[in-house]
Amino acid sequence: MHEPYSEVTPLTGSLLYHWVVCSRSAWLYSRQITPDQDHGDLSLGRWIAKTAYPRKGAREVSLPGAKIDVLDTDGDAVIVVEVKKSSRMVKGARLQVLFYLWRLKEHGISARGEIRVPKERKRLDVFLDGEGEAHLLASIRALGEVLARPSPPPAAWIPSCRSCAFLEFCWVDEPEHPAPETADSAPEVQEA
Repeated sequence: MHEPYSEVTPLTGSLLYHWVVCSRSAWLYSRQITPDQDHGDLSLGRWIAKTAYPRKGAREVSLPGAKIDVLDTDGDAVIVVEVKKSSRMVKGARLQVLFYLWRLKEHGISARGEIRVPKERKRLDVFLDGEGEAHLLASIRALGEVLARPSPPPAAWIPSCRSCAFLEFCWVDEPEHPAPETADSAPEVQEA
């Protein structure tokens, strides 16, 4: 698939995840503008991904556009595992796993996915079926529109801003009227 914004940055599962959470952060990451890597939430997330499943499969497998937390097997089945510290942003995590499954499919590897949240003892299955692939491709197009912009989307206060490592970048001061709390601030993309 031709990606019209690939001159800016290659498409990654992580960019899709960030786009669901906040399109502005996805744009910033796409330009290699990164937040403070010592931010508490980023450090905690890295620690959980590295330590949560010590006896499971290969750890941190890198493919073009993908950094898979755990590559596991169940008999002959390949399982792509994305480890998250919370299930709050499960929409983004699902899209990220769908992207990894899609990339593997392009290389002739059939796999299924799981989102694991150790702290909550949750395990969510992800399958790249027709519906999931249609949703992924629509999301890739929408993300491409954001990444093709010459400047980032304007800052918009959302609940995840409070714990975002880009907080100081987007908001010197907290906005006067933050948006009401919502469960997930994912952009609306029609699922097929």
